[in-house]
Amino acid sequence: MKRMDENLNDLVDQAVSGDKKALEGIVLEVKDLIYNLSLKMLLFPEDAQDATQEILIRMITHLSTFQGKSSFKTWVYRIATNYLITERSKKKYQAIRISFDDYANQIDTGQSNKILHTDNEGEINLLEEEVKVSCTHGLLHCLNPSNRLIYILGDVLGFNSTEAAEILEITPSSFRKQLSRSRERIKNFLTAKCGLVNSNNPCRCKRKIDFLIDQEMIDPRALRFAHHTNRSIDLMNKIDSLDKTLSVFRSVPVLHAPKKVLTEVKQIINSTTF
Repeated sequence: MKRMDENLNDLVDQAVSGDKKALEGIVLEVKDLIYNLSLKMLLFPEDAQDATQEILIRMITHLSTFQGKSSFKTWVYRIATNYLITERSKKKYQAIRISFDDYANQIDTGQSNKILHTDNEGEINLLEEEVKVSCTHGLLHCLNPSNRLIYILGDVLGFNSTEAAEILEITPSSFRKQLSRSRERIKNFLTAKCGLVNSNNPCRCKRKIDFLIDQEMIDPRALRFAHHTNRSIDLMNKIDSLDKTLSVFRSVPVLHAPKKVLTEVKQIINSTTF
């Protein structure tokens, strides 16, 4: 991580001096970090893609203000979190908000021991992955935006209280208190409902496949999260951890920002004098 920060600092110096290749290098280094944070905050990949592009543009246009007082990654996350909190209230980024009770009812509805949609094992694995990641991201939206962001930074991304507090510009003590409350609510919910966390629970990702397809909440022809090379449920099953709640979230694979984001940001870089 230290080497990454040093490389980024070198690229920043070059980019501020007018080196557009260095600027592209910075974008390549941070675009996936921004996209995955945006995806967890906004839920829908289309919204996360738009937000990622806007955040990258803000980063580029404010690059000369980076003074190296924090790591470059911390500085980028600060720009991203500020954007996601302030812009999320706008209509195009109106993310779903649902209560824990309503989400529990959704999980209890439509479970089935049979999968009628397909009997192809590879397709079932992908659909199981899609259900798991969709459910995990959806659960985050039972928290209000501020608490959601705190939980993502602390428990999902693994920032310590000093780093996260610096990103959010609050005190470490305040961060720890708010994280503790959010962590308890998420843990209680998963312990009561999720079969991956508590084997006594009936809910399994496979049991929701048909219902979610029928409700058009999952489109088997256009999966949002599942990839052939990523099996987060397999990873979850291999994790030897006392805290299965964290395992659920950290087993979600890191997704790459869509190529369209990089293409459009490159066009902006090449057509603009910074």
